[in-house]
Amino acid sequence: MAITAKQVNELRQKTGAGMMDCKKALVEADGDMEQAIDLLRKKGQKVAAKRGDNETKEGLVIAHTTEDHKKGVLVALNCETDFVAKNDDFRNFVQSIVDVAIANGPSTVEELKGLKYNENLTVDEKITEQIGVIGEKLDLSSYSLINAESVVAYNHPGNQIASIVALNKESDPELGRQVAMQVAAMSPIAVDKDDVDQDTVNREIEVGKELAIQEGKPAEMAEKIALGRLNKFYKETTLLNQAFIKDNKKSVAQFLKDSDPELTVTQFKRVQLK
Repeated sequence: MAITAKQVNELRQKTGAGMMDCKKALVEADGDMEQAIDLLRKKGQKVAAKRGDNETKEGLVIAHTTEDHKKGVLVALNCETDFVAKNDDFRNFVQSIVDVAIANGPSTVEELKGLKYNENLTVDEKITEQIGVIGEKLDLSSYSLINAESVVAYNHPGNQIASIVALNKESDPELGRQVAMQVAAMSPIAVDKDDVDQDTVNREIEVGKELAIQEGKPAEMAEKIALGRLNKFYKETTLLNQAFIKDNKKSVAQFLKDSDPELTVTQFKRVQLK
């Protein structure tokens, strides 16, 4: 049967595939739209199988919140080349997955993959379809969700780094944005020193002792010196104790308390692709 330009355009709108790929799929499917979509998905599966060992070091990460700022998500989709990552169609595709995450609030990457992307496909199936369209391996490498009284998102220019920060109460959005920028820039490992896992603490103490001994300090003083260095470690690596990037004379905790004595950070998530 003759395939019309309208049919080709409709399939292209539904899948994002190229005009020639859409026409070929429709011809093979005798004009059946659903069968043509399946054919394009199968093409994606074949491409995925061929490129399964390829590295996906490029991509985009996008942070977003609901309009009421009670929920925030981080989604990272990796691809093989910078050329694809900078393509507007790829960016729009990542944003569409973010929209699904915001609408449904899944807890894990696997839950997100299993959600309906549209009437016909799950998110995972849509990614497979896009592998066929783009011709590169794609990997939904990271997903995070935060629910809180106030959640703020920050996307660093270029979308290689993004963060979401939870505050214990509503506040000036710019305050939260400044803290989210701090998270993106300084990559803290925990909110406060009590949130650092014990294995990390023990390791820092042991390293501190060893350094003190190597510097010729008496063994009985090594632990005291190590604990002093641990406090420095907390100041450098825990968010509330870090020097605030916009004013290093105060900590992030002090920056927040200057606005509201009760305001603090309860949680954060950060993703950096490279």
